[in-house]
Amino acid sequence: MDFDLSWILLGLPLAFVLGWVASRLDLRQLRIENHQAPKAYFRGLNFLLNEQQDQAIDAFIEAVQSDPDTSELHFALGNLFRRRGEYERAVRVHEHLLSRGDLNLLDRQRAQHALALDYLKAGLIDRSEEALLKLEGTPFEAQARLALLANYERSRDWLRAAQIAQKLEHANQGSFQGRLAHYLCEQAAESITAQETEQAKSLLQQALSTAPDAARPPIDLAQLLARQGQPEEAYLLLKKSLQSAPAATPLIAAPLTDYAIACGRAPEALTLLKTSYAHSPSLDVLDAIVLLEAGHGGPTPTARGWYVRHLEREPSLVAAAKWLAGEKLEHEQFHPQVQRALEQAIKPLMRYRCAACGFEAKQHFWQCPGCQAWDSYPARRIEEL
Repeated sequence: MDFDLSWILLGLPLAFVLGWVASRLDLRQLRIENHQAPKAYFRGLNFLLNEQQDQAIDAFIEAVQSDPDTSELHFALGNLFRRRGEYERAVRVHEHLLSRGDLNLLDRQRAQHALALDYLKAGLIDRSEEALLKLEGTPFEAQARLALLANYERSRDWLRAAQIAQKLEHANQGSFQGRLAHYLCEQAAESITAQETEQAKSLLQQALSTAPDAARPPIDLAQLLARQGQPEEAYLLLKKSLQSAPAATPLIAAPLTDYAIACGRAPEALTLLKTSYAHSPSLDVLDAIVLLEAGHGGPTPTARGWYVRHLEREPSLVAAAKWLAGEKLEHEQFHPQVQRALEQAIKPLMRYRCAACGFEAKQHFWQCPGCQAWDSYPARRIEEL
């Protein structure tokens, strides 16, 4: 049977034409799809850059409807809902992502992290903890542990907070020794409230060994020792902390003075505080010096002279008001009114201020009530900052 080559000559051009037509149809369809989805996507980005979040959400929803398999659009939409405070909608978006069987491992972990953030922002602590624990062993592990740490601190679960802090330190995420000492001090405070003083003492001694240079453990432990009728041990502990935590001297000065007077070591304490004041002047150290020089009575003119010396070194409305309180005025009958005005004026200057958020308070806090940061309050008053 003869093979007719004419069929091949006719078939080749025909196959080429059909292939070309098919490719053009596929390109056209692809262009249509690519034109529709990105158009909505880029419109959403434009709204987002112009801080028009409502319009951006509408555009992203349109893009998701056009291409429901695009995970990036879901992430963008979920993040927008969270930023707007629509946590329930953000949760639904991220739960939908987690329910997809075609999601790769990294995107699944990313969706789990986003879901945990949704719960955190919504204040659902239990659900956020459950979601964060699932991120162990993932690229989001460190972020999840930090969030867990904040959760446990907020709920005052100091034991679990300590466990997370230790994991973070072992993972080289920074030093958490100071924070671990704070957790032990917090547990000790709870033990003191429950009248378990021996347990509190053990916890404070552990805190002292955990962070030897921290200021809080010796101050809290000295206070406990003084309550137990051991002022000399309390004094010696604070005397040592003047060397280990010199920045906390203004906080140490007042209790050190009380314990020194109680155990008969006032002259020694006065020498220590004078040395500290010469190196770094402080209003609290100044008050302690005046009290020690005056003895058990009120501030004498000689003792009050320290306020004048302070004014010679640096201007201070607080020091001036305290000096004036014991001074005889030419028109003494107006002294009470003047003194009340000065005391009112110095009240804001005697506060402490958080270096992280600026929250001001009458007393010194180890953890800021405003931003929850640890050790963010300098030991000095606002006037000295």
